Amino acid sequence: MAKASARHILVPSEADCNTLKKMIEAGEDFAAVAKQHSKCPSGKQGGALGEFFPGQMVREFDEVVFSGDIGKVLGPVKTQFGYHLIEITSRTG
Repeated sequence: MAKASARHILVPSEADCNTLKKMIEAGEDFAAVAKQHSKCPSGKQGGALGEFFPGQMVREFDEVVFSGDIGKVLGPVKTQFGYHLIEITSRTG
C-alpha cells in the first residue's frame, strides 16, 4: 500500500503562502520557516507530519502528496484549514 512522508506550512491566506514559498525558493530553510510561521502544531517540528497513508489527510492534501514531485515545495494548496505549502519527503507504493 502507498504511504508518504511530508512536511507542511499552514497559514491563513494564499498571499502568506506565496510569500513564504518565495522565501524558501530563495534559499530559506523549510523547517525554519515552518517553525516561525506555520499555524499547525507540526510547525514546532519544522512542519514534519511523519508517515501516513492515503485517506488519512484531507482530500486536497492527499491529492498533492500522492501525486506531486518529491522534494519540491508544492502549493499553495487550499483546504478547510487554510493554505498549505507541502514538501513530500518520501513516498512508496
